This record gives sequence, structure tokens and C-alpha cells, in this order.
Amino acid sequence: MLALLPGLIALGCWQLGRAEEKRTLLASYAERRIEAPIATAQLVSNGDNAFRRVHLYGRFDAGHSLLLDNRMRDGQAGVELLQPFHDQASGLWLLVNRGWLPWPDRRVPVHFDTPSQAMALDASVYVSPGSTFQLHPDPEGGQWPHLLTAVDAAQLWPQLDREGYAHELRLEPGPAAYRLDWPVVAMGPEKHLGYAVQWFALSAALVLLYLYFGWHHNKEKRHGHRHSTGRA
Repeated sequence: MLALLPGLIALGCWQLGRAEEKRTLLASYAERRIEAPIATAQLVSNGDNAFRRVHLYGRFDAGHSLLLDNRMRDGQAGVELLQPFHDQASGLWLLVNRGWLPWPDRRVPVHFDTPSQAMALDASVYVSPGSTFQLHPDPEGGQWPHLLTAVDAAQLWPQLDREGYAHELRLEPGPAAYRLDWPVVAMGPEKHLGYAVQWFALSAALVLLYLYFGWHHNKEKRHGHRHSTGRA
């Protein structure tokens, strides 16, 4: 029974660590939301760009759109639209997430518009905290737009033979944006703390059960010893 104890304690400690990571992530997000946007050229020189706001000026590439599948909003199925954006000042390509679109009927293609003119936009860098779980990898090639279950900007640019930034940028409200209400983290620190409490509670219950059964076993053993002595 006690062989399970180290594993339960380790799971509780892991959840505590995840809670601390999420607190740090949320603090970084809050801090960088109030900072002024930087120029795109600074993205290459800066090491830590998570949640950093960036000012862009250039055009979207309508011919190579990505649709991130299985995105739910208010119980409604949809996709997130990501498109390459060529920043004129830096010459860098960036993968910009324009937001969520409903897709209620899979028999009908998702409808979206792409501005043809050059635009000034503000966006923030999104660095995924971990790899996305996929039952099967997304197929490469095929017709555009590509329907995907996970997006990796770093893998897109070699396919398009372009020099591009390795992380997704999430658009801020403006004329090119659709619905923009991404959660900062999928699970908040309070949930991780709740799970940690559950694992530690199971650990404590396991110890109490072990002590109880040990005490009960010794009690029966003493009772049996007295009974055999009395008959003798």
C-alpha cells in the first residue's frame, strides 16, 4: 500500500510546480500588456518575447491561410484563422492569428475576408507553454487553406521558403480582427492547487489507512495470543 505514497506525493508536488509556473506566466502577461509595442526588428534580438506587444505594418498573404480546428467558444464549434503577414519595415514574415470564426456546418467552407491593402496592426507574441497533444500529426501539403489541429510557425516558413518568425502573433482589436478572447492559460493556478490538495489528501488517507490496518492487525494478534494463553 505504501508503495503508492511516493507517486502520490510526486504528483502533488508537480501540481504545485505547475501552479507556480502559471502564476509567473500570468504576472508576465499583466506586465507586458501595459508596455508599448516594440518594432518587429526587435523580436529577433530579444530573447524572451512571450506576450510582448509588437507593432506591424504590411500585408496579409491570403493564399496561405491556416485554420486551427476544434476551437470552442460559448459551446459553439469553430476555427482560428492564422495568416502570414509580411512586415515591410523589417522584411520579416510573421504568422498572425486573426481570431476565432464559427464553423457550424462542416459541409460549407469557412468564410473569411482578407484585407488587400497595407495595414498598421498591433499584436502580441504567443509562446506555447508546451506541445499540443495530437492523436495524429497533421498532413503536409494539400490545398489551401490548411485545416490543422496544431500550429507551429517555425515549421511553416520552410514549407513556404520564407524567412519568418518562429512564434505565433495574436492580433489585438482592429479592422482585421475577428473574435479575440483567448484564455491566457488553459488552466489557472488555482486549479493546479486544487489538484495538489487532492493528491496530498490521498497521500494522507493512505498513511492513515496503513496505520489503521497495522493497529487493527496488532490488536487481533494480541487478542489471539491472549485467547490461546487462556485455553492453555
